[in-house]
Amino acid sequence: MGKEKVGLVALLIIVSSWCVSSSSYHSSSSSSFRGDLSRGKAPLTFGSASSSLVLNQVGSSVVFPLHGNVFPTGSYNTTLFIGQPPKPYFLDPDTGSDLTWLQCDAPCVQCTQTPHPLYRPTTDLVICRDPICASLHSGDYRCDHPEQCDYEVEYADGGSSLGVLVKDVVSFKSYRKGRVLSPRVALGCGYDQIPGPSNPFLDGVLGLGKGRSSIVSQLSSQGLVANVLGHCLSTHGGGFLFFGDDLYDSSRITWTPMSRDYSKHYSPGTAELLYAGKPTGQKNMFLVFDSGSSYTYFSSQAYQALSSDVKKELSRKPFTEALDDPTLPLCWRGKKPFKNIRDVTKHFKPFALSFNSGGRTKTQFEVLPESYLIISSKGNVCMGVLNGTQAGLQNMNVIGDISMQDKMVIYDNERQLLGWESKDCSRPPKSRAFAA
Repeated sequence: MGKEKVGLVALLIIVSSWCVSSSSYHSSSSSSFRGDLSRGKAPLTFGSASSSLVLNQVGSSVVFPLHGNVFPTGSYNTTLFIGQPPKPYFLDPDTGSDLTWLQCDAPCVQCTQTPHPLYRPTTDLVICRDPICASLHSGDYRCDHPEQCDYEVEYADGGSSLGVLVKDVVSFKSYRKGRVLSPRVALGCGYDQIPGPSNPFLDGVLGLGKGRSSIVSQLSSQGLVANVLGHCLSTHGGGFLFFGDDLYDSSRITWTPMSRDYSKHYSPGTAELLYAGKPTGQKNMFLVFDSGSSYTYFSSQAYQALSSDVKKELSRKPFTEALDDPTLPLCWRGKKPFKNIRDVTKHFKPFALSFNSGGRTKTQFEVLPESYLIISSKGNVCMGVLNGTQAGLQNMNVIGDISMQDKMVIYDNERQLLGWESKDCSRPPKSRAFAA
């Protein structure tokens, strides 16, 4: 997705739409907010169409291999098999937005280039008063044409998708007797896309948010998986995504409650920023975890505090600011070009976000240097924490992919908990569910 990957932060879902002509798939407005502001330019990497998703032996978890990286590709993708017969589509997993949608030949008014032929929609339309349609709209929305559900999602990077909801089959491979489970789910047929500056070469978006239209919520309501998802992003690229609750030992996970005050997003509420174990003076930072955002974003004050501490740390070391490197806003060069992140991590300190876990307990989400730094093509080291206020996120602070690397991050909607555990994400989960 564009230059510097500023995630697909589906920050809000503000939807107000009204239906249109029943003779076509045209829609009026319905809007959501996702927000990657910058994704990389390097070629995307994809998995084989035969190894996208499997159901484990007890039928309670599904696992998807992930492909891509934070830099230089700038995005991750996974494969979903949709339709009858099932066809593969490469999708961007986004915990910041709810709706899964595909670029769609309905016909398409405006679509970007895709790795597969455009999705051909079924005629099984979701009606306007369906609860899933209602979840994408605000208040008492109008249904001038009750036989269809129109949507529009708008993302924080300026991109958008306009379309109609249809129901279609998603196929999950099972190792149990080799059978395939084929539940019907509601998804978006996006026939009019406006690409943001960070536009990935993908077929669509895999919405993993908390809302009813999220594919995890739909599978859970059909009794196929628990309403739990997680991901493990490797610093070496790739990783895995999963639905269900039996691929981890809950006693080994650091848990914190999801905030009830910010129920639209996966948020632990507010946090305090620490650098090298010491307070930075930045407290009450509203946080959101968003896999659709490549980089991490802090509000202006927190960003200035962190960058100031990092600069101070480097002032006694052989680094000079690389003002001519456009990769990210803050880059440094050494005495010679750096080849990989291991060359520089010893010169940087970790930062952490500390928040209440209920009562007097404090929980920390620690971010090691390798999870907030990248090595640019010029051999400089750059900070992958960006100024979210400048990016239009106001006072929202977003934990993006870069800072979730080498952690299994879990979104437990059943218990309303966020959790994480340090992990080698280049290895598949220890479950017979995973297909290499």
